[in-house]
Amino acid sequence: MQLPKTGVGQHQRLPVATETMATQDDVRRIALSLPETEEASDRFAFSVRNSRKLKGFVWVWMERLEPKKARVPNPDVVAVRVADLEEKALLLSMDEVRFFTEPHYNNFPAILVRLPDIDAVQLGELITQAWRCQAPKPLVAEFDPPAAS
Repeated sequence: MQLPKTGVGQHQRLPVATETMATQDDVRRIALSLPETEEASDRFAFSVRNSRKLKGFVWVWMERLEPKKARVPNPDVVAVRVADLEEKALLLSMDEVRFFTEPHYNNFPAILVRLPDIDAVQLGELITQAWRCQAPKPLVAEFDPPAAS
């Protein structure tokens, strides 16, 4: 699965995952394989340092089960940073089974991903793109080989 770049007008459904469903172990393995990634000590979340600040790119969804009650982690869903609201809208329009959002994420560039509905390869592409959104440009350039001409 190749994820669309922002601005690409493809509105097609993503292929159905044929491998086993992704898990939090896959999220951890993928996130920690990316340069200078740190795992939070107090919750399931991963960040990269950019200008002395940790910038989150994937974290567990904190679901509100009851109004006015505290949110609780839902281990089957992760929030994944995207480049901008256009990319968010495009991904949401492509596959309503895997990707969704909630009012808490309105006007924020992140999508919610159902782990049971995505395989590890597709998840890896999403997480890597999320890391690119948050990592410092020189680190991204070092990570991405130059395009062959």
